[in-house]
Amino acid sequence: MFIDSSQFEFVSYLESNWCEMRDEYLALPKDVFEPWVQREMYGEGWSVYGFYAFGERIEPALASCPRTARHLSKVSGLTTAGFSRLAPQTHIKPHVGWVASVYRLHLGLVVPESCKLRVGTEVRNWVEGECLIFDDTVEHEAWNNSNQSRVVLLLDFLRPGVRDSRADVMPPEVQSFVRKSVR
Repeated sequence: MFIDSSQFEFVSYLESNWCEMRDEYLALPKDVFEPWVQREMYGEGWSVYGFYAFGERIEPALASCPRTARHLSKVSGLTTAGFSRLAPQTHIKPHVGWVASVYRLHLGLVVPESCKLRVGTEVRNWVEGECLIFDDTVEHEAWNNSNQSRVVLLLDFLRPGVRDSRADVMPPEVQSFVRKSVR
């Protein structure tokens, strides 16, 4: 299920500064992205450039994108953040996330036509400069049926009323990926 983004104060701030974050993404060398570990869901088409991994800052990445880092500092309850790139003709198969203490936000940075996200029974298209917020524990899937990469700023933030996400247990392969990322 998608969540009404107007209830979160930081959304309008992120949306009004999306061009700065897109420009920092565009300036990055493309080889700095790491393939996401759960390849059984998507093959080789999903990669990330992480800034925060389950509450841990990834200092070199934050230093390489100082405006993005400044904008992320405005998100209360931030636990995870990074640029998420979906290669052309990639489908992330239906799956359910395991972190029940957060909501997931996607801010469209580079969004060609034919890119969409299904959460539950609802399908939406990403739009450059706009946030989509959803419950990652609801079955969802994503498509990039274009011939260009789709890029969003992906972040997780604590749900209202939740103070800590450390009780959520991540799969072992994700734990390894996170440990490697924050070094």
